[in-house]
Amino acid sequence: MNADDISTPDVAEPCEALLLDNQLCFALYSTSLLMTKVYKPLLQALGLTYPQYLAMMVLWEQDGLTVGDVSTRLLTDPGSLTPLLKRLEGEGFITRTRSKEDERVVLLRLTEQGRALQKQAMQVPGCILSASGLDLEKLQKMQSDLLQLRGNLREHV
Repeated sequence: MNADDISTPDVAEPCEALLLDNQLCFALYSTSLLMTKVYKPLLQALGLTYPQYLAMMVLWEQDGLTVGDVSTRLLTDPGSLTPLLKRLEGEGFITRTRSKEDERVVLLRLTEQGRALQKQAMQVPGCILSASGLDLEKLQKMQSDLLQLRGNLREHV
């Protein structure tokens, strides 16, 4: 076998399956980046980062959860939440207390300031809907499809 017998792929000829714009993962990733950029000024007005906003939404939904509960809800590691929760506590939005039954468990509770912040945050979803350029029905369908995709992918990790 000589060098002429070995075929090499033509680099100038793109493989459709590997084109960046054909990748669902890139569509999700780039859309997520832009979504958080749209959120940024809205959340800065509330004194929150995007990850802090997510944690606050979990607590607005159900106060008095543990760090583990919030971590599970956000699909993240509890250790990565601790600095974020400490900052929320420092801002006066939540309190963190160790459980009397098990000191390893940290309970999270909204403060009055944290509850008041929920009222201020009520305008955020409407701003995001407006920025999307889509109607509510289309966004809800997209969210449903993404949740189904997330569930399917979860089975493979």
